[in-house]
Amino acid sequence: MRVMVIDDHALFRVGLQELLERRGIDVVAVVGDCQEGVRLAQELRPDVVLLDMRMPEMTGIQVLKRLRETVQFMPVAMLTTSREEGDLIESLRSGARGYLLKDMEPDELIDALRRVVRGETVVAQELTPALARAVRGGDGPAPASDVFAELTPREREILCHLAEGQSNKVIARHLGISDGTVKLHVKAILRKLDVHSRVEAAVIAVEKGVCSKD
Repeated sequence: MRVMVIDDHALFRVGLQELLERRGIDVVAVVGDCQEGVRLAQELRPDVVLLDMRMPEMTGIQVLKRLRETVQFMPVAMLTTSREEGDLIESLRSGARGYLLKDMEPDELIDALRRVVRGETVVAQELTPALARAVRGGDGPAPASDVFAELTPREREILCHLAEGQSNKVIARHLGISDGTVKLHVKAILRKLDVHSRVEAAVIAVEKGVCSKD
């Protein structure tokens, strides 16, 4: 896995590079300059870019949007100290494939990066409640996409439970059905929405206002 880091804190860059390389990950570039980071991403084409949210020259969202314009299909994961719900939602809506926290355990970070490279969208576990709040409320629901028309009422219900971070076991207990039945519904939801993970399904639900309450 080839990783690039864009972060304005020099000590953090050095420490992160050492951490990743000790685990056999190829760190192709570590930069603090946002413009240089965008240029190098175009040139080096890493498997994933790790991007800080708070930087003086440009915000992480601005850099993310530049990367989406110039290297459209390159996975970008935010790596930040921000637990702000607005930052999380804006990052995902702007095309981030991950929203990770700088105080994550190293093994958890490595696993998240591998999942991002495999095509999943990954959000730090402790931020799932922020996604759930956005699902329940938000800035006003957008019309649901036709893709949700394929979901059964039960699948829609389970999708909203997924967005709240509930496990299959908890969902099964809440709905009075078996774990196996929940698992089958989840597989159907992911297939119908053409996504690879629960988080991706939740993000789409957030964007379309599918689980918003009146």
